[in-house]
Amino acid sequence: MRALGFDPLWFGILFVMNMEMAYLTPPFGFNLFVMRGWPRKISPWEIFYRAVWPFVGLQALGLILVMIWPEIGTWLPARMIR
Repeated sequence: MRALGFDPLWFGILFVMNMEMAYLTPPFGFNLFVMRGWPRKISPWEIFYRAVWPFVGLQALGLILVMIWPEIGTWLPARMIR
């Protein structure tokens, strides 16, 4: 990462943001299976296509913003390190 010129902190933040999206989207959307059991049986179709898309869209927007402006994601962690 460093040899390619990337900040490891920024890369780690992007990785975590991508993993958040992976937990909400198929085929391995583990959070979809958790939500399916609460409190009544809801079909995965209903959860994914009605409830999850707004969250995935907002996370994608946040991911794009952090990719374009790394300072958005690294500002607070950089303050905590010092």
